[in-house]
Amino acid sequence: MLTRYDEMLCHQIVSTFDHPETSAREWTERIWVSAHDTSGDLHMVAGFGYYPNRNVIDAFGLVAIEGTTLHAVRASRELRPAIDEISVGPFSYEVVEPLRKVRCSLDDNEYGLSYDLTFEGTMPPVEESPQFARSRGRLTENIIRYLQVGRAGGLLRAGGKEYAVDRERFLAERDRSWGIRRETGIPEIGVQMPEFPVQFLFNLAVMQFDKWGCSYQLREDLGTGYRYFSGRVVYPYGDPAGGLDLTGLEHDFEFEPGSRRLKSGRIVLSAIDGSRREVTMRALSKVFLKCGGYIGGFRGFNHGLWLDSSFIDGFILDITDTDIVNEASLLDDVMCEFRCGNEVGYGIVELVIPMSYPKYGF
Repeated sequence: MLTRYDEMLCHQIVSTFDHPETSAREWTERIWVSAHDTSGDLHMVAGFGYYPNRNVIDAFGLVAIEGTTLHAVRASRELRPAIDEISVGPFSYEVVEPLRKVRCSLDDNEYGLSYDLTFEGTMPPVEESPQFARSRGRLTENIIRYLQVGRAGGLLRAGGKEYAVDRERFLAERDRSWGIRRETGIPEIGVQMPEFPVQFLFNLAVMQFDKWGCSYQLREDLGTGYRYFSGRVVYPYGDPAGGLDLTGLEHDFEFEPGSRRLKSGRIVLSAIDGSRREVTMRALSKVFLKCGGYIGGFRGFNHGLWLDSSFIDGFILDITDTDIVNEASLLDDVMCEFRCGNEVGYGIVELVIPMSYPKYGF
C-alpha cells in the first residue's frame, strides 16, 4: 500500500513504507515526551506506539498535579488504512522541525484532560548505541533510540483548571525509538519465555543544566556486570564543545520507605576522556508509566494490544493512596532536581529493580 512516505527519497528496502522488513510482531516505533515545571507541581508525560505487524497504533497522556492526583487518557485504533497519520482519537503528534521541534496534542474529550504543547530542543539529540539481545536462540531485542532535552510551551487543562505552560518555567525531554522490543501486547502462548537475570537493575536518566545536558541508560546484572551502557554529555546548540561520550556509571540510590521507588541518589559519570562528574538527585514528582501501557499495562491497557478498531478511556487516580500507588508503580518517570557542584538542573530518572538486588536490600 502506498503512503505519503513513499514520495520521499529514503527507502531502505525493496518495498513500500506501510510495513517494516521484518514480520516480527514485536516491531515497535515509540514516541515519548515529558514536560514539567521545576517545582514538581505539574508533570506531563505523553506517548505514541506504532505496531505495523499488529495493525495497531496507540497513545496515552498522563499528568500528575501537585503530587496528589494523576489524570490519564489512553486510546488505541486500527492502524490501517491511515498508517501515515500520527493520530489516535483526540491525540495527535506533528514534527514541526526535524530533530528540533515537535508538537504534541490531546484535544478536548470526556475525561477532562487536554493539552497542546510544543517541544523545542535546546541541545542536540543523543543517539544511543543499539540494544541487541537474544534469548534461547531467539531475537528478543533490536532497538535504536535517541533522546533530547529542551523546553515546552503551550496550554494544558486538567481537573477543570487551565495551566499556561511557559517556556521559561517548563523543561521538557523526549525519546524516539524503533525496532524489536520486549513488552509489546500480551505474552505469546505456548512458547518458552525469554531468560531474565535474577539480580537486575535498569536505570535511565535524561538531565539538563544551563550549560550542559546528559542522557544515559544502564542495564546491570550483578551476575555478569553491565549488560548494556550508553550515554553522552551534550552542550547547547552553537557551543563548539560538541559532546562527550560516557563510558560508565557508579550509583548509590535511596528509596522511599517500604518501596522500590526512587527518593534520592548520587551517581558518578565517567567519560571517555577520563573525566568524572558527580551528580546528586532528589525526586520532586512521579508519573507512573504503567498507566500508559508500559510493563504489562494497567487496568486493561497494554502497549500494542488489540482493543478493537477504536478505543478510548480515562481516569483520575489519588496518588496519595498507598494501595493505588503500589498498583500503578513499577516503571516510573521520576522528575528530579540534580546538583553537580554549584550547578542545578532538572530532568527524568527511571529506575527499576524487579527482583533481588542485595546492594539495596532487595
